[in-house]
Amino acid sequence: VQLVESGGGLVQPGGSLRLSCAASGFTFSGYHMNWYRQAPGKERELVATSTSFGVGTNYADSVKGRFTISRDNAEKTVYLQMNRLKPEDTAVYYCNVRIRGFNYWGQGTQVTVSS
Repeated sequence: VQLVESGGGLVQPGGSLRLSCAASGFTFSGYHMNWYRQAPGKERELVATSTSFGVGTNYADSVKGRFTISRDNAEKTVYLQMNRLKPEDTAVYYCNVRIRGFNYWGQGTQVTVSS
């Protein structure tokens, strides 16, 4: 299993970024895909989930209405569109999949929201 994130960077408050996570090594369409984030000194938190086969989505309250998770099962890629970014969104963002009770993680991509 391999997960490779991209798309992070520095953005001003109110701006947008789109994160991507390219997956390989498992049957992508059959699994829930998650985005987590971890800010300095804080625990890793679940931000958004795309359920298997893209049937549904779930979001943390802190990002509802601003972030959108989507997936392309043909390309085995999950995305996180982040709009109206706030300084408190600053964190390392990780792609995650849980397979047979084991969590797999990408290397993470840094998102910094600052003026």
